Amino acid sequence: MGLPQPGLKTHDSFVAVEFDTTFDPSLGDINGNHIGIDANSVISFASVDAVSGGIDLKTGKKITAWIEYRDSVQLMRVWVGYSPKIKPPSPVLVAQIDLSKQLREYMHVGFSASNGQGSAIHLVDSWRFRTYGSLPSLSPIDAVEEGDCFMCPPEDSYNNVSPNDHHEIRIKIGDKELGLGGLAAFLFSIFVILVVFCFFMIRRKRCICSRSNEGQACRDQMNRVPSRLSLSEIRSATMGFHRNRIVGQGASATVYKGSLPSGDAVAVKRFEKANKINCTRNPFATEFGTMVGCLRHKNLVQLQGWCCEGTELLLVYEYLPNGSLDKILHKTGNSSISLLWEQRLNIVLGVGSALSYLHEECERQIIHRDVKTCNIMLDAEFNAKLGDFGLAEVYEHSSDTREATIPAGTMGYLAPEYVYSGVPTEKTDVYSYGVVVLEVASGRRPVDDDGTVLVDWVWVLWEKGKLFEAVDSRLKGKFNDVEMERMLMVGLSCVHPDYEKRPTIKEAVRSLRGETPLPLLPVRKPTVRIRSVLPADSEDVLNFGGDHSPGCDDTPWLTPRSNFN
Repeated sequence: MGLPQPGLKTHDSFVAVEFDTTFDPSLGDINGNHIGIDANSVISFASVDAVSGGIDLKTGKKITAWIEYRDSVQLMRVWVGYSPKIKPPSPVLVAQIDLSKQLREYMHVGFSASNGQGSAIHLVDSWRFRTYGSLPSLSPIDAVEEGDCFMCPPEDSYNNVSPNDHHEIRIKIGDKELGLGGLAAFLFSIFVILVVFCFFMIRRKRCICSRSNEGQACRDQMNRVPSRLSLSEIRSATMGFHRNRIVGQGASATVYKGSLPSGDAVAVKRFEKANKINCTRNPFATEFGTMVGCLRHKNLVQLQGWCCEGTELLLVYEYLPNGSLDKILHKTGNSSISLLWEQRLNIVLGVGSALSYLHEECERQIIHRDVKTCNIMLDAEFNAKLGDFGLAEVYEHSSDTREATIPAGTMGYLAPEYVYSGVPTEKTDVYSYGVVVLEVASGRRPVDDDGTVLVDWVWVLWEKGKLFEAVDSRLKGKFNDVEMERMLMVGLSCVHPDYEKRPTIKEAVRSLRGETPLPLLPVRKPTVRIRSVLPADSEDVLNFGGDHSPGCDDTPWLTPRSNFN
């Protein structure tokens, strides 16, 4: 990028505003379309989703940026807009930074850009730089509360200020993105370099309402913006993170039940310290960035607040009194509840509605990557709510190609092609959904203690014409035969070994509701050949599904490139 290396002397320090269209988790990027402020490092200490501010950096349209610094309040603000003359009323990014010791009589202002492994055109159409002498503050902007971590936005929006009491830089940026690199690709950024270093905050992402038939419910929730909570508030709510308040535990976080002063019960997700988390992915940043921007749906667990102070990273969700579907379905914990047939059908329909929203109705497609009963919560009326977006991937709907990721998730829920390609798609979520459907209908785990795989077991029963033997015996025959047959057949269609033969989530939900005919299933479980990612000297094509020869084992599941639970 042509920037000084970090750790240099004071006179070599810099501050930069970046316009980044490449997502690189190793650099702390929140997504592939964001604006950030850097201090002596290409890793931003404050950043915001550009789309949440109404700007798409990848459209190729001319964009005007205003960057202002006010010495009286040590505040840097960034506005962006498509109009070259009209500055938006509110800044898209605000950060507190003290430049008093770095502002000198002679300084450099410039621009820098990089394509990484992609191909792009960077144009600076025109720019203007102005400075003014130190003037007393005339605006209530002085009363700005300092943030205390890289993920914390300011509490209030800020008013425009007169050009007579600040530094202003005005830039028109023509940004035409022609291609992106992968995870190894470096940032594409246009840097406006001023001088030095310090503090940070990001702006709340604006919610994007669903246009589905749940649209009205979505709009009703839009006014409930997640709020920032102090660490002392959360400690008080959870009795100091007392072990008796733990209601769930995962690989990267522990969930506590809490009670706010308002009397509302909440679920507090406390993430492990950063040094304990795989450095290639930050579950807190992924989940926060996904949830706060657009996820408003009645079948998604709702984010109510967050906190990040010091080394503590916490997300505060609505509390669902009936806990996870896994605990009720498999009688783990103290649950004595037995789900009725009507409740089970309603649960799988609710999860399907949530996934359909993520795949087709959000502004950008979201692949959950970890759909399982542990991540499906139940409210007081046993309505399902999908949660835990720590592994989620976000893509543009127009994206034709996707980079491979390290396969992650839980064995028994993973689509065969995903295990080997590492490429998450809506059809890999469909497979996981199909496993959940079969799990709810049968009451059996995806992989039993004896190693029996649920999907294979149900396929065998289908081949023998004994599909109803898969029904959970705890229902004691109290279910609708037509609906049960429909659920089991839809489940099998979703776990078809060939992803091209699987329905979309929306199609599966319509079938479950009886709005379309039963899916057509093959007489026997098909065999699908998938190219392996094993070393070149090993067998490069593997068989999935169907009968295996006596000498064939299940090693295709044991890919060496995976992070499984």
